[in-house]
Amino acid sequence: MRFFLLDKNINIMNKIYNQRPVVKSSNSKFRQGKGYSLAELKEAGLTILDAKRIGIYLDKRRKSCHSQNVQYLKSIELKKKS
Repeated sequence: MRFFLLDKNINIMNKIYNQRPVVKSSNSKFRQGKGYSLAELKEAGLTILDAKRIGIYLDKRRKSCHSQNVQYLKSIELKKKS
């Protein structure tokens, strides 16, 4: 896995730059996803073209928006601009 859990409250530390998103599975547990949703990209202020340029994985099937993923995308955007 490319992330590790600090406790059972799902506090996630990003260890690798090109990390996959965290998604909720059918049995109410969190797991590693295929890509970020369009809603998460919009909330982070990124477009689809920006995501492709940076190398962010995109999953068009996902509809959910998780705050951990949005925070990670915002940190990537700040790193790329500086």
